[in-house]
Amino acid sequence: MYKLDIFNHIFPRAFFDKMLQVAPHHKDMGKRVRNIPALVDLEQRFRVMDQFADYAQIICLASPPLEALAGPEVTPELARIANDGMAEYVAKYPERFPGFVASLPMNNPEAALAEIDRAVLELGAVGVQMFTNVNGAPLDRPEYRPLFARMASLARPIWLHPARGADFPDYRTEEKSRYEIWFVFGWPYETSAAMARLVFGGYFDAFPNLTIITHHMGGMVPYFEGRVSTSWAQLGSRTSDEDYSGVLARLKRPHLEYFKMFYADTALFGAAAATRCGLEFFGVDHVLFASDSPFDPEKGPGYIRETIRILEALPLSAAERQQIFAGNAQRLLRLGEPR
Repeated sequence: MYKLDIFNHIFPRAFFDKMLQVAPHHKDMGKRVRNIPALVDLEQRFRVMDQFADYAQIICLASPPLEALAGPEVTPELARIANDGMAEYVAKYPERFPGFVASLPMNNPEAALAEIDRAVLELGAVGVQMFTNVNGAPLDRPEYRPLFARMASLARPIWLHPARGADFPDYRTEEKSRYEIWFVFGWPYETSAAMARLVFGGYFDAFPNLTIITHHMGGMVPYFEGRVSTSWAQLGSRTSDEDYSGVLARLKRPHLEYFKMFYADTALFGAAAATRCGLEFFGVDHVLFASDSPFDPEKGPGYIRETIRILEALPLSAAERQQIFAGNAQRLLRLGEPR
């Protein structure tokens, strides 16, 4: 059974070198990614991939976001170098990398809009990656809205990746997060918060062709379906300093339906119960196989192997399993169509 892993991180060599030049000491995720050789070493990556038959990867940059590395005068160049490098990989290794996800200089929205067209229309990117905030700014700010409009008009997906660092404290009385809570719990919260802002901001009503793939199975949303459904049905009842009474009325559908319109990947680090929960929430048609390679805690293919094992153990028909492993991605990414 063909397996198309849709959320895998990589650094083209030219980008990696440029990143080290502009942000050699970037902390938190910068420290992490500088110490994962498979992000740059293709031979090591291929040795892992070769352990799995009929297996391929859709590639995108790893954290940190470009806008966390440099200012708006530098990030457009970083995006061009990254996207050019990934396009070269796809052209050279099409069986291993059937497509790439473009990166955008989100702290320079005008340049980001131009890079969408260059990456998708000229380089053949299957979509773009956005992080859940832009240096702390929410994605539903007006300056980013044209980017969502453009992706909807192109009918290409947005890969939504969480972003938060240790400088986001766990408590207001402190200045930083401890014990990497910012990563373990902060990232699922980031994803969920970004989803909510887009839902209540009316993005799916404004852009009917909008497609967003959430990393890590939609963050907290599937597990908290009850709170999402019933607590937000009373939106505004707990808020004293702002009137939310008209928000739900402006939406064309019940709010829970919009959360189910997101797509979700299976990059859950081998958590079977979370996989079942997410699959029940989003449904077979909206779940895509992903492993988050090469972020395994140790060298090797553990995340890939465990994710495949979990999906093969689920009570699914062969057709449903194939949808998750590859069919949904092939449809969304329009693989095989002229670019």
